[in-house]
Amino acid sequence: MAIQVFLSSICNYFASLPLCVSFEVTHSCNADCQHCDKGGIKKETILLSPADYSDLIRRLRPPFIQISGGEPLLREDVVDIVRAIKQKNGLPYIIFVTNGALLNAKKYKALKEAGVDRFSVSLDFPNAKHDEFRRHKGLYSHLSETIPNLASDFPYNDIALNSAITRANLPYLVQLFNKAKEWGVPISYSAYCSLRTGNDDFFISSKEELEMLRQTIQELIQLKRKGDHIMNFSTILLRTHEFFRNGHIPNCNAGRRFLVVRPDGLLNPCSMKPDKQYSAQTEMIEDFTKHNQCGKCYVAIRAYSDMPFWDLIKEYLPYFIPK
Repeated sequence: MAIQVFLSSICNYFASLPLCVSFEVTHSCNADCQHCDKGGIKKETILLSPADYSDLIRRLRPPFIQISGGEPLLREDVVDIVRAIKQKNGLPYIIFVTNGALLNAKKYKALKEAGVDRFSVSLDFPNAKHDEFRRHKGLYSHLSETIPNLASDFPYNDIALNSAITRANLPYLVQLFNKAKEWGVPISYSAYCSLRTGNDDFFISSKEELEMLRQTIQELIQLKRKGDHIMNFSTILLRTHEFFRNGHIPNCNAGRRFLVVRPDGLLNPCSMKPDKQYSAQTEMIEDFTKHNQCGKCYVAIRAYSDMPFWDLIKEYLPYFIPK
């Protein structure tokens, strides 16, 4: 499947088809994270069915899919959704993004058998501060038991932690790496932005914070060179510092390289623009993408999908060459 994913990515790159689509299967969440706008249970009268997601896959043909929310494990039919998304040729590569509160061995196994390729589990702090930040008591304790057990009990090597870099957890970034290593899983970092909540309190901006971030990123790059516990490309880590330093990254391709499917089936160019809703990608590109001047986020889906073509080749190709 690796070669198919790589070739599909190249084809989509030149065909203005998305490299990655995020299926927000629900906007409800069992946490209420301080850096997110999706906390709490939402009244959702219209939700796409598994068959609807199968139709979207045939229309958009993305090589990569994120199943996210809200918290996707709140959908009772989420296993059926995964099964409907995965095609007979193994595409797309499915990343399941979860806070992990409802994750256990039974659900992990069912999702894996349905077609999930990687589980991305959020961790903001390497200790019980995670509970306070996510406003979910006992979450860290659950993760500290569940993630190591899943990593050791199943041979797939398909679980990764993900952590959004904020002012609050800046001093803990290396400790988060150490925690991932202790649990036997890799970690990926992304950048917080205030577009979701309008809260700049978590945005890294002072001279002292930026210098700490620069030094920390250099340390993470050195740690990455010694092993495989950090999933970010070094170029992505360096641009993350650039994003915080400048407050923006220009030339966003939201709507073309990546997009979001809302729980009701309408499309957003990205999760930071929930008010921009479209029924088709072509409509979205004409109305939004061609005029988009926003560069105020550098979340993971954008960081990877927006990479220049030759950087994409250089960074991705080694992962898709059979060893």
